[in-house]
Amino acid sequence: MAALTDEIKAVFAKNKIFPVATASKKGIPNVAPIAFVQLVNDSTIWIGDNYMDKTLANVRENPHAAIHFWDPETKKCFQVKGDVAVHTSGENYEKMKKMIKAKNEAYPAKSLLVLSITEVFECTPGKTAGKKVL
Repeated sequence: MAALTDEIKAVFAKNKIFPVATASKKGIPNVAPIAFVQLVNDSTIWIGDNYMDKTLANVRENPHAAIHFWDPETKKCFQVKGDVAVHTSGENYEKMKKMIKAKNEAYPAKSLLVLSITEVFECTPGKTAGKKVL
């Protein structure tokens, strides 16, 4: 499990919508813009499921995902990869559901995807693009 640095966390914090990439068991890709993405600690990201269809189906078949985030001012960007567990009950699910409902009671908060970070890559244009940083 990889732990994010302060620099990576600062870039993460500047984002409101996160492209979340998954793939089916057959390798068919899917990327969805997700608004409820929260850094829980240095190695765990929560992803709230309000309207997921292909994303949820993919992680049930193939429990891995990638998230991209960037800083528009500095152009720094990172890709985080990890293993995903889906929760539809329990303490963490209830915490996530409460946070989503606080934003808008109409959101369904169907499930919580818990991404355990395994790798982080630099994706800033230039000679370090694609370099594994964690």
